[in-house]
Amino acid sequence: MKLPGNLDAALADWMAVHGQGSLRQTTAALAQNYRMGETSSRVDLGAYVATRVPATFAANRAVHIALADVMPDFAPQSLLDVGTGPGVASWAAVSAWPTLSVVVQCEQDDAFADLANTLNAASDVASLGSAVLHRTSAAALPLTVQADLVVVSYMLAELPLEAVEDAVNRLWTHTRQVLVLIEPGTPQGFERLRRVRMASARYVIAPCTHHQACPIGSTDWCHFKTRLSRSREHMHAKQANVPFEDEAYSYLILSRHAAQLRGGRIIGPPRVNKTGASFSLCTRFGLEQEYVVRRDKAAYKRAKKAAWGDRWE
Repeated sequence: MKLPGNLDAALADWMAVHGQGSLRQTTAALAQNYRMGETSSRVDLGAYVATRVPATFAANRAVHIALADVMPDFAPQSLLDVGTGPGVASWAAVSAWPTLSVVVQCEQDDAFADLANTLNAASDVASLGSAVLHRTSAAALPLTVQADLVVVSYMLAELPLEAVEDAVNRLWTHTRQVLVLIEPGTPQGFERLRRVRMASARYVIAPCTHHQACPIGSTDWCHFKTRLSRSREHMHAKQANVPFEDEAYSYLILSRHAAQLRGGRIIGPPRVNKTGASFSLCTRFGLEQEYVVRRDKAAYKRAKKAAWGDRWE
């Protein structure tokens, strides 16, 4: 997946200078921190750039595609990327929304903030080159900072579960139109988003296609997957044998304006065989199993193209 502007080359140049060493060991430690929701200050930057940058970008891009699907007229002019790290969520946003002209980033870790500034300057993307970066926590970000689109990517996992609702309430005060929350596709990541959804009086526009109570029980969790290609460094760092990986993520999109919610969301891999196609749907009536018979040629053709995470009408 190509990054916008010159970012692929900028990352390669940075890795050539700073990414040397035992990537396998640092990647294993990063994966452990990631699973446990540890703070980003413990992350090795070389391991992060080699392994987490591609996955984080792919998940963010997938969520923006879902947002565009339910709000096709959305045209944000300003972005606030909270917990920006090296800026990956910003890259995905400017790639998805060409209307963005103002980018504001918030990152309290100096190493990540320095890298974000370096990559912004090298990106050859106007909105990134002029980005304003606040070296502070989300809680200390001035309330005067406002944006049409606020993205919080893989940051809530670093907070205690009981602190998530207050954090999102504060993030909402910075949001003019849409707030995007993206978390690891784990039971813990989903539980954080479920709590926000249950406590929120705001418009939930994705992935839910309804405002009813979440029908997913305590033994399951709502998550999706996006496939991305692995670079040579990525394969080496993870001791991988296949040239791709699937990034699991959960997300929640909140809006100040209602969207026209239709159909259901496919919440698992579709199953296609010679007689038909079936998949699990989350709808306003609860969890349902959809089955499309092969003899219904138009519907079957559409079902064969349907993917986990798509809306289905």
